[in-house]
Parts: sequence; structure tokens; C-alpha cells
Amino acid sequence: MYNKEECKGERIVAKVLPFQAVRPAVKYANEVAALPYDVYDRQEAKAAVEGKPLSFLNIDRPETQFPDDHDMYGEDVYEKANEMIQDEIKKGIFVKEKKKCYYVYELTMDGRSQTGLVAVSAIDDYLSNVCKKHENTVAKKEADRIHHVDTTSCQTGPIFLAYREKEEITSMINKVKTQEALYDFVADDGVRHRVWIVDDDQMIQDLAEAFKKVPSTYIADGHHRAASAVKVGLKRRREHPDYTGEEEFNYFLSVLFPDNELKILDYNRFVKNLGGITYEEFLTKLSTKMIINEGKKEKPKAKGHISMYMDHKWYDLKMKEDLVMERAGDVVASLDVAFLQDEVLTPILGIKDPRTDERIAFVGGIRGLDELVRLVDGKHGSVAFAMYPTDIHELLNVADARRLMPPKSTWFEPKLRSGLFIHEFER
Repeated sequence: MYNKEECKGERIVAKVLPFQAVRPAVKYANEVAALPYDVYDRQEAKAAVEGKPLSFLNIDRPETQFPDDHDMYGEDVYEKANEMIQDEIKKGIFVKEKKKCYYVYELTMDGRSQTGLVAVSAIDDYLSNVCKKHENTVAKKEADRIHHVDTTSCQTGPIFLAYREKEEITSMINKVKTQEALYDFVADDGVRHRVWIVDDDQMIQDLAEAFKKVPSTYIADGHHRAASAVKVGLKRRREHPDYTGEEEFNYFLSVLFPDNELKILDYNRFVKNLGGITYEEFLTKLSTKMIINEGKKEKPKAKGHISMYMDHKWYDLKMKEDLVMERAGDVVASLDVAFLQDEVLTPILGIKDPRTDERIAFVGGIRGLDELVRLVDGKHGSVAFAMYPTDIHELLNVADARRLMPPKSTWFEPKLRSGLFIHEFER
């Protein structure tokens, strides 16, 4: 029995449990599965759902069902999301599992696979830092998802969690994958998705026991979804003062991946102008921080290197050793993205807060170097930096130290699909 405090104190291990999912009927899975709501702006989302009435993006971004000038945060917009979910359950597009289960979810992109366990995680793990974070959230972004989750009483987008790999869990997951898959389809972007249901009581118990040996989980992607789910859970606790801690609102939807299967892509920077200095002045100032060589159009091949594109030329930048050594003992300062921010963007280009400065934009590595060339060639006096990807263990170390990474430090691919699993909870 839980007591009535919102945070129950420090947990020793992660609490990762099976749940009674609402999921698409097998024949609809490919049509329903959609990229996360936050990879689109409003117009992109509306275009993406055209001719795709079953795409879960219709529900995740319910403003797509309204005229362009309609308030996308209006109460009727969130009510529409709830209406669509309930309607599609009635029509049999979604089915509710008969019992609490785990699911194994494999994504394969460009010949590389990663396999996670779909489950629910305790909101108390989030509150007590057993489920660890590495970035801050923005209240406005949280507010939208809080409203969506609260109105629908459903978590519709899974939080991408990582954990330090345990052979016992990997062995059980591999055993599940020898069975016939529940879902097996290739999405429009070429990513293959396979899902297996874990409904055997002994396997469910064994997985639950195995996760009791996992001391921490880490939010890899989905900080806003996680924060929103937790805040709705706390709201439900206040509305149900006799809660026991076992209610579904005490948990949030997760997919948990072992760290050794995850790959972080580069997250690149585009600076729209040099802040009033010339190309030559910028290169002179940059030379005090980095060794500058003529380069070519290619991503940096090692940590400590950055590929820079400016004035129709590529440069290879190597961080100066004395500056690298000064930063080496700090889990955040030693990140390449932190070096660029602290040594170049702030002191030379005057970009002090990349979260709010409109002169900087961030470009996911999945879009390639051509996107950086396009942006720079289209705006005279601009510059782009192609980064070496942050390592997954750098992320874990920052989270373990209870520190925060600079904004836009990581880009994960492939993206989890929304709509394959819905976690319902009490109203």
C-alpha cells in the first residue's frame, strides 16, 4: 500500500510492469501506426493525415480535424481526440487485451535492429530519479500533452527509455522473438516494425522479476511526454485521495531498450548570421579555439571534430587539446555539443541561450548534410556545424550525475510509432 504523498521516496530499482493495452487489430496496425506527434508542425501534420483516416496522427494531433484558423488548444480539440479513440474502439479498429501483458517491439532501419520491451513504468520512479532525465522540459509543450492525456485518460505516445543491458532480460526477449509476431510491417519510411505479445504467465512473472534487478532507467526520447504523463498521474491522485498506488494512473507507457542496441545520430546546428562579424573575423576568432583545416563534405569521423560549412566551403575543425583537457573531467563540459556552445556559439557568435535565440536552428542528422548546404547557401552570412554524435553512454553518465545536457544533444532513430499501444487509466 502506498501512502498519500505524491512522491514516495527513493526506490531502489525500477518498477516495470505489464499492462492491459488497447491496440490496433492486426489488419489495421500498419495504417494506424504513426510517427510521434512532435516531429510535425501544424501544417505538416495536416498534410500527413490527408487520405489516411486511420493514422494515429489524427488522434495525436486532433487539430488536424479542424479548419486552419481554429484554436489548436481549444477544449473541443482535445474532446475530439477522445471521441475518435472511443469511436475506433467501438468499430473494432482497436481492441483491448484480455489481460495484462508485456510486448516485445523490434524496429529495423538500414539493416540495424533494436528491440525493446513495451510496459508501464511507475511515476514514482520518475519522481525519485530512478527513471533519470537528461534535459529540461518547456511548460508550454507540457501543457498540450497534459490536456491531451487528461481529456482522453489515455497515454498514446510511448516514452523511449534505455537501461544498462542485462543478459537475463536479453535472453528472455530473444526467446519471445522465436515465436510468431503479432505485427510485422514495413512503414512508408522503410522501417520494419515487428511486435510480439508476451501473454505467458510464467514469462510475464520472469520479466517482472528480472527488471527488479535494473537499478535505473533513462529517458532517451520523450521528456515532455513523460513529464506530462506524470503530472496527469499526480492530478488523478489528488482527485482520488484513497488511491492505493496500483491504479493505472500511477504508471506511464514506456518502451525500454538495452543501451548496447541504441544508436544516437548527430544533431547539427545552423546559425543564421555571424552576429555582425565577417567570415574572416569569425575564422580568426575560431582559430583560438580550434585547429582549422580545409575539409570536404563529410560528417566528422571522431569525437572532438566538427565539420563546418560556410561561404560555399567545408572545413574540418579539431578542438584544441588544452581546451579539451580542461573540460575532460566534467560529464557535460566534455560533450562535443557543450564545447561548441561554450567555446564558439556563446563567446564568438553571441548565442547565449540556444533554447530561445532565433538565430540558431537545429537539424536532425537523419536529414543529412545536404540540408545544411541548402540552408547555408540560401542565407548569406550563415554557418552550419555538423556534429559527431553523442554516445549513449555519455547520455547515461550525464543522467547518473543528475546533470542536464545542452539542448538538442541527441537524435534517436528509428522513431517509435504511436498508436500501436495505448495505455488507458481511470478517469
